[in-house]
Amino acid sequence: MRRFISWRGLDEWRAEACALELSDEGLRAEGVQVGRAYRLDYELTTDPELTTERLELIARGAGGQRTLSLVRHADGSWSANGRVEDDVHGALDCDLGLSPLTNFMPARRLGTEPRDHVMAWISVPDLAVLRSAQRYEPVDQRTVRYVGLDDGFTAELELDEDGLVVRYPGLAERV
Repeated sequence: MRRFISWRGLDEWRAEACALELSDEGLRAEGVQVGRAYRLDYELTTDPELTTERLELIARGAGGQRTLSLVRHADGSWSANGRVEDDVHGALDCDLGLSPLTNFMPARRLGTEPRDHVMAWISVPDLAVLRSAQRYEPVDQRTVRYVGLDDGFTAELELDEDGLVVRYPGLAERV
């Protein structure tokens, strides 16, 4: 499957466009997110089970340019620009702030029972890597409930036939 998808922000002015390819080898995605005061370019790769392998980021804004190379290693450890990120050890996925793209991986693997996850959450545009406890709950074939276990935030994500986010209430919708 090859797709080109774009979303617009619902909470503030923001746009994101992403070219992705899903194959037996996993997900490969390249995209750009533009907000009022920043531009973020990203490349994401996963393994065949849709577990994050690498996320490469370049953020540009009035404060200059920042980069992040986030890698998940086979033993479940993570590194950010070569530094070990102990707080997110064991996480399967990255979660790119303000982006509906990275909800795809846990939603696509979900099945019929709720699942709790630890995510390597990346704050945008500063690119800080933080631990985020999340739950994904199936509602129906095209809806998944996201629950932020740290803050209690809940949203019902509307998905397309491939499991990609069409609408994330309060955050973004497909255009």
